[in-house]
Amino acid sequence: MSQRLVIIGAGFAGMYATLSAARLRDAARASIEELEIVLVSPQPTLVVRPRLYEPNPETLTAPLDDVLKAIDVRYVQGTVETIDTRGRSVEIVSKADDRHHRLTYDRLVLATGSRLFRPPIPGLAEHGFSVDQLDEAIKLDRHLHSLAGRAASKARDTVVVAGGGFTGIEVATELPARLRRILGPDATIRVIIVERGPAIAPDMGAEPRPVIEKALRECGVESRLGVGVAALDDAGVTLSDGARIESMTVIWAAGMRAAPLTAQVPGERDNFGRLLVDRTLRVLDVDGVYATGDAAKVPCDDQGRHALMSCQHATRMGAFAGNNAAAELLGVPTSPYHQKVYVTCLDLGEAGAVFTRGWDRKVEMIGAKAKATKKEINTVWIYPPRAERAAALASADPERVTDL
Repeated sequence: MSQRLVIIGAGFAGMYATLSAARLRDAARASIEELEIVLVSPQPTLVVRPRLYEPNPETLTAPLDDVLKAIDVRYVQGTVETIDTRGRSVEIVSKADDRHHRLTYDRLVLATGSRLFRPPIPGLAEHGFSVDQLDEAIKLDRHLHSLAGRAASKARDTVVVAGGGFTGIEVATELPARLRRILGPDATIRVIIVERGPAIAPDMGAEPRPVIEKALRECGVESRLGVGVAALDDAGVTLSDGARIESMTVIWAAGMRAAPLTAQVPGERDNFGRLLVDRTLRVLDVDGVYATGDAAKVPCDDQGRHALMSCQHATRMGAFAGNNAAAELLGVPTSPYHQKVYVTCLDLGEAGAVFTRGWDRKVEMIGAKAKATKKEINTVWIYPPRAERAAALASADPERVTDL
């Protein structure tokens, strides 16, 4: 009897859920007639989201068509607008012709990722930029290049980055060199991070912070701590303490939320909008539905830690979700998700990078050596596997732990 597994989303979690489900289907010697695997997304491409702080963001995608063909996965182009968990179906809208059609499922994997959290700050929607989604990063890149056609001024030459976390730091440390290439070496460039907390990189912990602070100084990036953004307009930003910074470019990099589609699944959520799931990635109290990546909150060990909203966690969560959803349909044992290896590698622009290991973020590499590792992660490790069946399927073994 034919069964269907539907995966929504072609990000890191969705890609690995698809690969892993196909891997288990092969391992169980099941045919595509016995288990159909369907990936639904607006485009058959992976957006390399961790790199969207870089120049030329329009180049930061990777095609998935050949990989999906190699592993016998059906691709459906479109956007899922409605999930009916009782009727076990999704409604898909085709971008090409705006046609709606329904697709039934036996198991569903929700891998719809996250979106930047934008609070109702006056002027943020109209005047703020971001590097959250591909189109937004392209818009920022075009804006930065357009500055070269304007007369030099404090507002033109000043960029404010709202948020001193991981993304904010990577954006800010990349900008001085990027702006010098656009505006010329004689431009009086200022890049200012605005962070509500008392310290930069609030989630990174104490050990890497001195490295980060030194890198900011080397890159010429300023920090305003203990204040937030109160309002934006076309000429600048007003801070919560009343100070004003003249700037034509304010980049919002403060906080994430699970994508809105998760709200259609009747499960319990955390304060980031993530669905609560068990260690197999099955949504609690919702039959037939799995959530993974930034759509899910899952324990990753027995010490009370939970997976973070990051590419690193999404890939492994996706591999377990796809494996376990397929396992249920094929009648084989599921595998509990775990994250034995946890590292961070933060790009620090011309100052290099910092590489840490473990949840306490012990610094292992800094400077040029860490930068080389960051480049390899960003340009090799996180890209899709080659479109060769055995290699592609092997890359998604949920028990495979990369030795970093």
